[in-house]
Amino acid sequence: MSDAPDPDRLKALEERLAAARKVRAPKPTVEDHYSAASQGWRMVIELVAGLAIGFGIGYGLDSLFGTMPIFLVLFILLGFAAGVKTMLRTATEIQAKNAAGAPARDEGE
Repeated sequence: MSDAPDPDRLKALEERLAAARKVRAPKPTVEDHYSAASQGWRMVIELVAGLAIGFGIGYGLDSLFGTMPIFLVLFILLGFAAGVKTMLRTATEIQAKNAAGAPARDEGE
């Protein structure tokens, strides 16, 4: 028996290892992928922005007309509704992106 390794067998082994590494390599992510936390923060910021804009407009109109707090309450509610509507639109957009970007999985996996 010789102690020298067979170059053909080593080359075949290296090719099989490379093929196995390629199969086990992590799949590349989509460029527009956001973590769940950043998606959640985006939605929270959209809601708070709607409330803040409603507060600003309501307070400005109340101070202009001297009618505290009629417009303030009205525009805070309108800002809340606008924020929720924007959040729902964002959730629909994220869901559509996830559905389009998710590869179909085999049942055997």
